[in-house]
Amino acid sequence: MSPIARLKVALNGSRPAGAHPALPCTPDELGAAAQGAVAAGAEAVHLHARGEDTRESLEAQDIGAAVAAVRRTCPATPVGVSTGLWITGKDVTKRQEAVAGWAGLTRYQRPDFASVNVSEPGFTELAATLQELGIAVEAGVWTLDDADALSIAGGVPRVLVEIMRAGDDPEAILRRLDEFGVVGERLLHGEGEHCWDLVALAGRLGLPTRIGLEDTLTGPDGEPVADNAELVRLALSVWSSARSVA
Repeated sequence: MSPIARLKVALNGSRPAGAHPALPCTPDELGAAAQGAVAAGAEAVHLHARGEDTRESLEAQDIGAAVAAVRRTCPATPVGVSTGLWITGKDVTKRQEAVAGWAGLTRYQRPDFASVNVSEPGFTELAATLQELGIAVEAGVWTLDDADALSIAGGVPRVLVEIMRAGDDPEAILRRLDEFGVVGERLLHGEGEHCWDLVALAGRLGLPTRIGLEDTLTGPDGEPVADNAELVRLALSVWSSARSVA
């Protein structure tokens, strides 16, 4: 998996259609949004595939359509997807079967990487299936307990240190990963009110980060943003400014 120097874009997440005027849901919308974000400086693309009803989906036809649409507009950019357990109604078996079904996708339709949250049941089995498919695993680590669990499960190409709630200390999580010798690139990011502080912290630490309409609908000063591309430009400015004074 190609390393990310500064920033990955997260195009849509679990937000419902219409949550933002520029939120991409269809394959064509995802392709266009990715193209704009990559032109603005994003080095990788993360997306949540949707079915025809715009709801999140792990079904092979929906994953394949979304990934292929991004490859058409950004042929040289790595593309990844979510495997969040909520997408299958927290049904571990259904998720496992859906991801195993990606074996029928061509390399053009198949994602380069997929995020798997360590705290969700079935992490080890799903990670193994992805590896068998030639899809790199990004391990989502939200807490110190997740870091401990990942140290037992083994290394992955990339660790996503994701801060979702007040009180979780990203630097403590990073230290714990190092203490246990967990291998893999670190990517640091947050969502909602934590988003911009984590972009700046990533810059200070020299770590890659993430931004997009999945994470926030506003800029660092709470201002409205037009689309994912604008968020990428703003995040690169915040990251670079923090890095320059580190």
